[in-house]
Amino acid sequence: MTEWVGRTAVEIAAAVREKRVSPREVVAGHLARIERLDGRVGAFRAVRARAALAEADEVGARADLAGLPLAGVPVAVKDNLAVRGECTRIGSAATPDTPAGADHVTVARLRAAGAVVVGLTNVPELCVFGTTEGVHGTARNPWDTSRTAGGSSGGSAAAVAAGLVPIALGNDGMGSLRIPAATCGLVTLKPGSGVVPAGIGEGDWFGMSENGPLATTVQDARLMLSVLAGTEVVRPEEPAVHRIAVSVRSPLAGVTVSEPYVGAAREAAGALARAGHRVRRADPPYPLSIGVTSLAHWTAGTAVDARGLDARLLARRTRVHAALGRRFLPSVRTGTARDALRRRLEPFFAEHDVLLTPALARRSPTSAPWHERGWLRNVLANTACSPLTPPWNLTGWPAAVVPVGTLPSGAPTAVQLVGPPGSEAQLLRLAEQLEELRPWRRTAPLT
Repeated sequence: MTEWVGRTAVEIAAAVREKRVSPREVVAGHLARIERLDGRVGAFRAVRARAALAEADEVGARADLAGLPLAGVPVAVKDNLAVRGECTRIGSAATPDTPAGADHVTVARLRAAGAVVVGLTNVPELCVFGTTEGVHGTARNPWDTSRTAGGSSGGSAAAVAAGLVPIALGNDGMGSLRIPAATCGLVTLKPGSGVVPAGIGEGDWFGMSENGPLATTVQDARLMLSVLAGTEVVRPEEPAVHRIAVSVRSPLAGVTVSEPYVGAAREAAGALARAGHRVRRADPPYPLSIGVTSLAHWTAGTAVDARGLDARLLARRTRVHAALGRRFLPSVRTGTARDALRRRLEPFFAEHDVLLTPALARRSPTSAPWHERGWLRNVLANTACSPLTPPWNLTGWPAAVVPVGTLPSGAPTAVQLVGPPGSEAQLLRLAEQLEELRPWRRTAPLT
């Protein structure tokens, strides 16, 4: 019997459309792997075993099966997006244990395309921090389970990296797709504003949060992004010659990038230069104030999301984050700082088509009960690991992460590709070139 666990979403969907395998067989195989391995990984808060098998049978009986782009593909959904009939807990004891009456629009689009939701994945409380642990579970990096999977889409990333599902849905407000993707060796793309419906919490963190895919191949990421966007993200047949700026400098003063991640950026830059792109060293003109701007928006988003929840049921780090954010709310709501940052960075992207940076500054923190630790300790750990992702939420511009290189432990490192508005297809094409030139192991060697 053919084993479908470990296959890409593109391969699975093609086989289901051609009736070489049933959706039930595919989903059952992945549920068996979840049962066997997730105790070590902690990707899922809730597994929908019985419901997923029933939905797989429904997909197999659909009259339009032959035309479904994600026919029978198991997918995991981040637990801050509504899944019909399931509770959306957002990693907290303070959120209501009430089943959702309807799917979030992105979940509905995945299901319409033939995907089967096998479960909801773990997140840090209110999706605030770059490590994933809390009252509902701890998501660990499948490549090194002593380390966190990152956050806040840590459970979704861990599920894909462990081969529990071929693709997963997450979202990104300050790096919440790109941080766990980089930690777990995955491909992701935070789309630019308006490409994919958001609808994340109360106001999408002032428009900074975007939904997007987590996948093991660029082809799967492109396919899933097309479904989420409701329109095909067209793959350029011949990659254009791009002017690529390479920067290994942290946007935050006092935060340095460690050698493995500097090395990953240099390796990617060399590969793209040999492929014919015009690559040169250039640092974006990040303002000195970007750290304060990032902190203000990060905390203010939490202040909005925590409104109406019983503060006694929130972790201390979340309460402090929200309290600080309430002070920033009036200035954040004006959008002045974000507008100024876009104006400052636009000339850089007039001179360069793409920015290439390390995805992280250092490996992810240890897997530990960070939700029980103090607010400042959490913020410092997050900032030291991931200073390179927030600027592109503040601007609302697309940014992708691609695995390149490894840490001494064998866990993956990664790079970030950033472009101006509307450059999603070009970023994915560059990511695909890196995949061709520097192929990576798709899933962690868990047995």
